[in-house]
Order: sequence, then structure tokens, then C-alpha cells
Amino acid sequence: MSATRDGTQEGRTDRMARLESPDKAPLEAPSGLEAVWRTLDLEIEGLMALRQAAGNGLGAFIERAVNTIQATEGAHGRLIVTGMGKSGHVGRKIAATMASTGTPAYFVHPGEASHGDLGMVRGEDAVLALSWSGEAPELADIVAYCKRFSVPLIAITARARSALGLAADIPLVLPDMPEACPNGLAPTTSTTMQLAMGDALAVALLSRKGFTAQDFRQFHPGGKLGSKLRKTRDLMHTGDEIPLVKQDVMLSQAIFEMTSKRFGITGVVDEAGRLAGIITDGDLRRAFAQVFVDRPVAEVMTRRPRTVDEESLASQVLAEMNAASITTLFVVEDARPVGVIHIHDLLRMGVA
Repeated sequence: MSATRDGTQEGRTDRMARLESPDKAPLEAPSGLEAVWRTLDLEIEGLMALRQAAGNGLGAFIERAVNTIQATEGAHGRLIVTGMGKSGHVGRKIAATMASTGTPAYFVHPGEASHGDLGMVRGEDAVLALSWSGEAPELADIVAYCKRFSVPLIAITARARSALGLAADIPLVLPDMPEACPNGLAPTTSTTMQLAMGDALAVALLSRKGFTAQDFRQFHPGGKLGSKLRKTRDLMHTGDEIPLVKQDVMLSQAIFEMTSKRFGITGVVDEAGRLAGIITDGDLRRAFAQVFVDRPVAEVMTRRPRTVDEESLASQVLAEMNAASITTLFVVEDARPVGVIHIHDLLRMGVA
């Protein structure tokens, strides 16, 4: 068991001993930060117990649940998540996580299901129902519907012998751990464990299907995350905006190209149109350190410059710029420049 905030196993044990009575009677209300440490300790205990259970008998049921959800998706079905109260709030988050990682999922409120929303559940779907006690009466209709139409029912509960646990085709029975609430009533440890189980299912599914950052971007086009997952081709300057000169021109022409395109850089291409090098303001300073002498660009340019391709993620491009302390990169395809991207383009889109 890992050490907690005070850095010692003993410190944690002492706290728990002070706060818990041997006969599990209602706990004394802790004062100050003791309530914080106790809450974290109990929720950590819950997650550790869940991890241990997943490594034992629960693991086989988790595997069956993942297989069932994957087969449902393969049959063009969806995962229907449901739950009442706090379990319902957790269920909404699980459905959102599933949908954002490539598993079609919806949340259906059990009360609304009893008043018509059962029509949203199709025969090729699967249902994931959450109830810590397994006895939430609001789930009765959707459970009966699953049985009537042979819709696979996966349950996340702490009671194997509950109505939900017995009705489920795949019961994911979580360890029955105490709530962090001093009265043992407010869902705290239980909802943390439910949420962790939902996350585990979602990550197992995305891992199986090889879900990539590019796939993730399709479901997150907006906001900070969407900006970071944009590709170079979405942000780069193309066509006449690209500062380029041929390898056989003089340095004075390269300076004109640099100043007119306003990137502080120009690419140098060979006879085949491949990027042979670049000229930056640093190259100019070094060339004119003593006296201005116009000369061929090939004598001044930096050869084998850093480049990126059109498929590079904006976040990766920014990281490369920061690492190399540069502000501009050429975008190449088959060694030929097809675009140029400046750090201001990335910052303007909120990539940083």
C-alpha cells in the first residue's frame, strides 16, 4: 500500500484509526483538513480494491464486457448507458468518454426510458446500467426491455445478488467499499470506482481498435484540444505566400524575397524544385559580419534545414520549434516545399 500525503504508511493508518470505529458505527465528523485526507484515503482504497479485483475474477467479466461492446459496434449498434441519481451522472460521463474515443454511445435516463425513450434502444445495441445497490427501481423497465428483446445487459454494481446483478448478462461487481461521507451515505468512493471502471472499458476499447490522435481529433474539432490536434496542412501558408528563391540567384534577391514575404526566412530550391537550404536573418548577420558583399545564395544558406510534413500535428510542430528555438518551418512533400508555417500561426490558433 502506497504512502499518502504525510509520506508514511503509519501516518495514514493512524488517521484511519482515529476516524473509524471497529464496529463500523457512524464516524465522527473530522475537522479541518482531516476530512480531505480521509476522503482521498478512502477513495484510493476503493481504487486499489478495484484494481485487485480486476486482476482476479472480475477481469474475466471485464473482458466479456469489452468483447460484447466491440461486437455491438461491429454490428452497427450503440452502447446505451443508463443510471439513476449519482450513478446517472457517472453514466453520462462514461457515455461521453466512449463517444469521444470512437465507441458510439448514448445516455438514456431510466425515467425517460419508461415514458417512451425505450424506443431509442435497438436490438443490435447493448446496455450498460449503473447502480451501486443494484436495486434502483427506476431501472426496472429498461432491464425488462433488455430481457424481452435480447439486448445484452452489462451491469456495474456492488451487489451480485441484487435485482440488477442477477438480471445482467455480464455483471461487473465492484468491491463494496465504504463511502468517504462521515455518515456512509453520500456517493463518493462508489462513484469514483464506477467512473474508473467506465474509463477502463473505454480505454480498453480504443486500444483494441488502434484509436490514434488523428482519430481523436475528428471528435474534438473545437477548443484547446481541437487546436492542438490540427494538422500542419490546416495552418500552413501555400502558393505565392511561400518565400522561395532558386539556388543560382544572388543574395540581394534573397533579401528582397525575405522582406517582401515577411517571414524572416526564404527557402532555396535546386533545379528540380527540391529544398536545398534556407536563408535566415542569422545567416545574413553572419554573412555581413564584416562587410556587405553580394554573393550567390548557395554560399550563405543553411543546408539540410529542419522541415515538417503536412500530416504533422500542430502541437508537434510547436514542440519542435521550441526545442530548436526557431520560429518558421518549411513544409515539404517529396523534398519539395509545399508550404511554410510560422509560430504566430500556431499561437493564433491557440495551440500553445
